[in-house]
Amino acid sequence: MGEFTDKMKAAGNKVAGKVKEEIGDMTDNQKLEAEGKAQQLKGSAQDVKGSVKGALGDDL
Repeated sequence: MGEFTDKMKAAGNKVAGKVKEEIGDMTDNQKLEAEGKAQQLKGSAQDVKGSVKGALGDDL
């Protein structure tokens, strides 16, 4: 996967995670809220991976 693909997946995970977190918070569903936070962290990691690929090339 290239830099662009990683960054797009990151954005998707961040948005989906935020939605899950907010719904979990509104419905007092701690499991869903935690899943949302975890998904946002996954998105952040993918974003970093994409940035590294952009700096070093897509050979990673």
